[in-house]
Amino acid sequence: MTAPMKDTATEGPAPAGGDLGTRVLSALVLAPVVLAAVWFGGWLFAALLAVASVLMALELSALLFGAASLRKAALLSFTAVAAVALASAGLAPAALAAGAAGLAFALAARSWTREPLWPAAVAYSYLILPLVALIWLRADPDLGLAVVVWLLAVVWAIDICAYFAGRFIGGPKLAPSISPKKTWAGLLGGMAGAVVVAVAAPIWIGSGSAVILAFIAAGLTILEQAGDFAESAMKRRAGVKDSGTLIPGHGGILDRVDGLVTVALGAAILALVNNAAHPAAGVLIWP
Repeated sequence: MTAPMKDTATEGPAPAGGDLGTRVLSALVLAPVVLAAVWFGGWLFAALLAVASVLMALELSALLFGAASLRKAALLSFTAVAAVALASAGLAPAALAAGAAGLAFALAARSWTREPLWPAAVAYSYLILPLVALIWLRADPDLGLAVVVWLLAVVWAIDICAYFAGRFIGGPKLAPSISPKKTWAGLLGGMAGAVVVAVAAPIWIGSGSAVILAFIAAGLTILEQAGDFAESAMKRRAGVKDSGTLIPGHGGILDRVDGLVTVALGAAILALVNNAAHPAAGVLIWP
Protein backbone atom coordinates (compact mmCIF):
# COMPACT_ATOMS: atom_id res chain seq x y z
CA MET A 1 0.00 0.00 0.00
CA THR A 2 2.94 2.31 0.53
CA ALA A 3 6.43 1.85 -0.78
CA PRO A 4 9.09 4.54 -0.22
CA MET A 5 11.78 4.34 2.42
CA LYS A 6 10.99 4.29 6.11
CA ASP A 7 12.98 6.11 8.75
CA THR A 8 15.02 3.05 9.57
CA ALA A 9 18.14 5.12 9.85
CA THR A 10 16.57 6.41 13.04
CA GLU A 11 15.34 2.99 14.09
CA GLY A 12 18.36 0.77 13.93
CA PRO A 13 21.82 0.64 12.44
CA ALA A 14 22.24 2.70 9.31
CA PRO A 15 21.79 0.48 6.29
CA ALA A 16 24.66 -0.28 4.02
CA GLY A 17 24.74 1.27 0.58
CA GLY A 18 23.72 -1.99 -1.07
CA ASP A 19 20.74 -2.35 1.25
CA LEU A 20 19.67 1.20 0.50
CA GLY A 21 19.84 0.41 -3.22
CA THR A 22 17.61 -2.64 -2.70
CA ARG A 23 15.13 -0.54 -0.76
CA VAL A 24 14.98 2.10 -3.48
CA LEU A 25 14.56 -0.54 -6.21
CA SER A 26 11.71 -2.20 -4.29
CA ALA A 27 10.03 1.17 -3.85
CA LEU A 28 10.33 1.95 -7.57
CA VAL A 29 8.64 -1.35 -8.39
CA LEU A 30 5.84 -1.14 -5.82
CA ALA A 31 4.91 2.55 -5.97
CA PRO A 32 3.57 2.45 -9.57
CA VAL A 33 1.42 -0.59 -8.72
CA VAL A 34 -0.08 1.19 -5.72
CA LEU A 35 -0.63 4.44 -7.61
CA ALA A 36 -2.24 2.65 -10.56
CA ALA A 37 -4.74 0.92 -8.24
CA VAL A 38 -5.48 4.21 -6.49
CA TRP A 39 -5.86 6.01 -9.83
CA PHE A 40 -8.39 3.56 -11.29
CA GLY A 41 -10.14 3.02 -7.95
CA GLY A 42 -13.19 0.76 -7.81
CA TRP A 43 -12.61 -2.96 -7.65
CA LEU A 44 -8.97 -2.67 -8.69
CA PHE A 45 -8.31 -0.61 -5.58
CA ALA A 46 -10.40 -3.07 -3.57
CA ALA A 47 -8.40 -6.00 -4.95
CA LEU A 48 -5.13 -4.36 -3.89
CA LEU A 49 -6.47 -3.78 -0.40
CA ALA A 50 -7.89 -7.31 -0.18
CA VAL A 51 -4.52 -8.85 -1.03
CA ALA A 52 -2.77 -6.47 1.35
CA SER A 53 -5.26 -7.30 4.10
CA VAL A 54 -4.51 -11.03 3.91
CA LEU A 55 -0.77 -10.41 4.03
CA MET A 56 -1.20 -7.98 6.93
CA ALA A 57 -3.38 -10.52 8.75
CA LEU A 58 -0.65 -13.15 8.49
CA GLU A 59 1.96 -10.75 9.86
CA LEU A 60 -0.31 -9.49 12.64
CA SER A 61 -1.03 -13.09 13.58
CA ALA A 62 2.69 -13.75 13.93
CA LEU A 63 3.27 -10.62 16.01
CA LEU A 64 0.22 -10.78 18.26
CA PHE A 65 -0.95 -14.40 18.31
CA GLY A 66 2.43 -16.10 18.11
CA ALA A 67 1.87 -17.94 14.83
CA ALA A 68 1.93 -17.00 11.16
CA SER A 69 -0.03 -20.00 9.92
CA LEU A 70 -3.10 -19.48 7.76
CA ARG A 71 -5.13 -21.34 10.38
CA LYS A 72 -4.31 -18.78 13.05
CA ALA A 73 -4.96 -15.86 10.72
CA ALA A 74 -7.94 -17.34 8.86
CA LEU A 75 -10.71 -15.53 10.73
CA LEU A 76 -8.82 -12.24 10.69
CA SER A 77 -8.16 -12.58 6.94
CA PHE A 78 -11.75 -13.52 6.15
CA THR A 79 -13.11 -10.64 8.20
CA ALA A 80 -10.76 -8.15 6.50
CA VAL A 81 -11.65 -9.33 2.99
CA ALA A 82 -15.36 -9.21 3.83
CA ALA A 83 -14.95 -5.67 5.17
CA VAL A 84 -13.12 -4.61 2.01
CA ALA A 85 -15.85 -6.10 -0.21
CA LEU A 86 -18.66 -4.45 1.74
CA ALA A 87 -16.94 -1.07 1.91
CA SER A 88 -16.19 -1.22 -1.83
CA ALA A 89 -19.88 -1.85 -2.48
CA GLY A 90 -20.67 1.42 -0.71
CA LEU A 91 -21.64 -0.26 2.55
CA ALA A 92 -19.10 1.18 4.98
CA PRO A 93 -21.38 0.71 8.05
CA ALA A 94 -21.86 -2.94 7.09
CA ALA A 95 -18.09 -3.32 6.68
CA LEU A 96 -17.57 -2.00 10.21
CA ALA A 97 -20.29 -4.34 11.45
CA ALA A 98 -18.52 -7.27 9.80
CA GLY A 99 -15.30 -6.24 11.52
CA ALA A 100 -17.10 -6.05 14.86
CA ALA A 101 -18.64 -9.48 14.30
CA GLY A 102 -15.27 -11.02 13.50
CA LEU A 103 -13.76 -9.40 16.58
CA ALA A 104 -16.61 -10.64 18.78
CA PHE A 105 -16.11 -14.20 17.53
CA ALA A 106 -12.33 -13.96 18.08
CA LEU A 107 -12.82 -12.60 21.60
CA ALA A 108 -15.27 -15.40 22.42
CA ALA A 109 -12.85 -18.03 21.12
CA ARG A 110 -9.95 -16.61 23.08
CA SER A 111 -12.07 -16.29 26.19
CA TRP A 112 -13.06 -19.96 25.85
CA THR A 113 -9.39 -21.00 25.70
CA ARG A 114 -8.45 -18.50 28.45
CA GLU A 115 -6.11 -16.55 26.20
CA PRO A 116 -5.57 -12.77 26.61
CA LEU A 117 -8.23 -10.75 24.81
CA TRP A 118 -6.27 -7.60 23.97
CA PRO A 119 -4.26 -9.07 21.03
CA ALA A 120 -7.50 -9.75 19.14
CA ALA A 121 -8.82 -6.28 19.91
CA VAL A 122 -5.61 -4.72 18.61
CA ALA A 123 -5.40 -6.94 15.51
CA TYR A 124 -8.96 -6.38 14.32
CA SER A 125 -8.96 -2.64 14.99
CA TYR A 126 -5.52 -2.16 13.45
CA LEU A 127 -6.49 -4.02 10.28
CA ILE A 128 -10.17 -3.30 9.62
CA LEU A 129 -10.56 0.39 10.48
CA PRO A 130 -7.88 1.82 8.13
CA LEU A 131 -9.03 -0.42 5.26
CA VAL A 132 -12.60 0.86 5.54
CA ALA A 133 -11.34 4.43 5.97
CA LEU A 134 -9.28 4.32 2.78
CA ILE A 135 -12.10 2.85 0.71
CA TRP A 136 -14.59 5.37 2.11
CA LEU A 137 -12.30 8.28 1.26
CA ARG A 138 -11.46 6.97 -2.23
CA ALA A 139 -15.16 6.47 -3.01
CA ASP A 140 -15.84 10.22 -2.86
CA PRO A 141 -16.80 10.94 -6.50
CA ASP A 142 -15.28 14.43 -6.58
CA LEU A 143 -12.00 14.34 -4.66
CA GLY A 144 -11.56 10.68 -3.72
CA LEU A 145 -8.54 10.21 -5.97
CA ALA A 146 -7.00 13.49 -4.82
CA VAL A 147 -7.31 12.75 -1.11
CA VAL A 148 -5.81 9.24 -1.27
CA VAL A 149 -2.92 10.39 -3.46
CA TRP A 150 -2.43 13.31 -1.07
CA LEU A 151 -2.35 11.00 1.96
CA LEU A 152 0.14 8.68 0.27
CA ALA A 153 2.32 11.62 -0.74
CA VAL A 154 2.27 12.98 2.81
CA VAL A 155 3.21 9.59 4.30
CA TRP A 156 5.96 9.07 1.74
CA ALA A 157 7.32 12.58 2.36
CA ILE A 158 7.38 11.91 6.10
CA ASP A 159 9.21 8.61 5.65
CA ILE A 160 11.80 9.88 3.20
CA CYS A 161 12.55 13.17 4.94
CA ALA A 162 12.64 11.51 8.37
CA TYR A 163 15.04 8.90 6.99
CA PHE A 164 17.57 11.42 5.79
CA ALA A 165 17.14 13.86 8.69
CA GLY A 166 17.63 11.04 11.17
CA ARG A 167 20.60 9.64 9.28
CA PHE A 168 22.53 12.86 8.76
CA ILE A 169 21.48 14.92 11.80
CA GLY A 170 20.80 12.36 14.50
CA GLY A 171 20.54 13.84 17.99
CA PRO A 172 18.22 13.13 20.94
CA LYS A 173 16.06 10.05 20.79
CA LEU A 174 12.25 10.15 20.68
CA ALA A 175 11.37 6.97 22.57
CA PRO A 176 14.48 4.82 23.05
CA SER A 177 12.66 2.09 24.96
CA ILE A 178 10.42 1.40 21.93
CA SER A 179 12.50 2.49 18.95
CA PRO A 180 16.07 3.11 20.13
CA LYS A 181 17.38 4.95 17.06
CA LYS A 182 14.43 7.19 16.20
CA THR A 183 15.26 10.86 16.81
CA TRP A 184 13.62 14.22 17.17
CA ALA A 185 15.49 15.33 14.07
CA GLY A 186 13.77 12.57 12.11
CA LEU A 187 10.36 13.66 13.42
CA LEU A 188 10.94 17.32 12.54
CA GLY A 189 12.41 16.42 9.15
CA GLY A 190 9.40 14.26 8.37
CA MET A 191 7.08 17.05 9.48
CA ALA A 192 8.83 19.54 7.19
CA GLY A 193 8.48 17.15 4.25
CA ALA A 194 4.80 16.57 4.99
CA VAL A 195 4.08 20.29 5.15
CA VAL A 196 5.78 20.95 1.82
CA VAL A 197 3.74 18.25 0.13
CA ALA A 198 0.53 19.20 1.91
CA VAL A 199 0.47 22.82 0.82
CA ALA A 200 0.58 21.75 -2.84
CA ALA A 201 -2.92 20.28 -2.56
CA PRO A 202 -4.83 23.57 -2.97
CA ILE A 203 -2.88 24.23 -6.16
CA TRP A 204 -3.83 20.80 -7.51
CA ILE A 205 -7.52 20.85 -6.63
CA GLY A 206 -8.00 24.60 -6.98
CA SER A 207 -9.54 24.97 -3.53
CA GLY A 208 -8.70 24.78 0.15
CA SER A 209 -6.33 26.55 2.51
CA ALA A 210 -2.62 25.84 2.33
CA VAL A 211 -2.16 27.14 5.89
CA ILE A 212 -4.78 24.81 7.35
CA LEU A 213 -3.44 21.84 5.39
CA ALA A 214 0.05 22.62 6.68
CA PHE A 215 -1.22 22.30 10.25
CA ILE A 216 -3.11 19.14 9.35
CA ALA A 217 0.06 17.69 7.80
CA ALA A 218 1.98 18.45 10.99
CA GLY A 219 -0.66 16.60 13.00
CA LEU A 220 -0.63 13.69 10.58
CA THR A 221 3.14 13.47 11.02
CA ILE A 222 2.64 12.85 14.71
CA LEU A 223 0.01 10.21 13.91
CA GLU A 224 2.34 8.60 11.38
CA GLN A 225 5.11 8.36 13.94
CA ALA A 226 2.63 6.96 16.49
CA GLY A 227 1.75 4.24 14.00
CA ASP A 228 5.43 3.51 13.54
CA PHE A 229 5.90 3.23 17.30
CA ALA A 230 2.86 0.97 17.66
CA GLU A 231 4.23 -1.48 15.12
CA SER A 232 7.69 -1.25 16.68
CA ALA A 233 6.17 -2.15 20.04
CA MET A 234 4.47 -5.20 18.50
CA LYS A 235 7.74 -6.30 16.90
CA ARG A 236 9.67 -5.74 20.12
CA ARG A 237 7.12 -7.84 22.02
CA ALA A 238 7.44 -10.62 19.41
CA GLY A 239 11.24 -10.36 19.44
CA VAL A 240 11.65 -9.70 15.71
CA LYS A 241 13.29 -6.92 13.71
CA ASP A 242 10.82 -6.89 10.81
CA SER A 243 7.19 -7.94 10.55
CA GLY A 244 8.07 -10.17 7.57
CA THR A 245 10.36 -10.69 4.60
CA LEU A 246 7.98 -9.99 1.74
CA ILE A 247 9.62 -6.81 0.38
CA PRO A 248 13.39 -6.93 -0.25
CA GLY A 249 15.20 -4.28 1.76
CA HIS A 250 12.00 -3.20 3.52
CA GLY A 251 10.75 -6.15 5.57
CA GLY A 252 7.07 -7.04 5.76
CA ILE A 253 4.02 -5.19 4.56
CA LEU A 254 3.27 -3.93 8.08
CA ASP A 255 6.69 -2.28 8.06
CA ARG A 256 5.56 -0.30 5.02
CA VAL A 257 2.04 0.66 6.05
CA ASP A 258 2.39 1.25 9.81
CA GLY A 259 2.26 5.01 9.34
CA LEU A 260 -0.49 4.90 6.72
CA VAL A 261 -2.70 2.93 9.13
CA THR A 262 -2.87 5.78 11.63
CA VAL A 263 -2.86 8.54 9.00
CA ALA A 264 -5.86 6.98 7.24
CA LEU A 265 -7.74 6.79 10.54
CA GLY A 266 -6.86 10.39 11.36
CA ALA A 267 -8.02 11.53 7.93
CA ALA A 268 -11.31 9.64 8.30
CA ILE A 269 -11.97 11.31 11.65
CA LEU A 270 -11.29 14.72 10.08
CA ALA A 271 -13.72 13.88 7.29
CA LEU A 272 -16.43 12.82 9.74
CA VAL A 273 -16.05 16.05 11.68
CA ASN A 274 -15.79 18.44 8.74
CA ASN A 275 -17.89 16.97 5.92
CA ALA A 276 -19.10 13.39 6.30
CA ALA A 277 -21.28 13.66 3.18
CA HIS A 278 -18.17 14.37 1.07
CA PRO A 279 -15.31 12.79 3.03
CA ALA A 280 -12.48 13.72 0.68
CA ALA A 281 -13.52 17.36 0.80
CA GLY A 282 -13.77 16.96 4.57
CA VAL A 283 -10.04 16.30 4.63
CA LEU A 284 -8.81 18.73 1.98
CA ILE A 285 -11.18 21.69 2.05
CA TRP A 286 -11.74 23.78 5.16
CA PRO A 287 -13.56 27.09 5.63
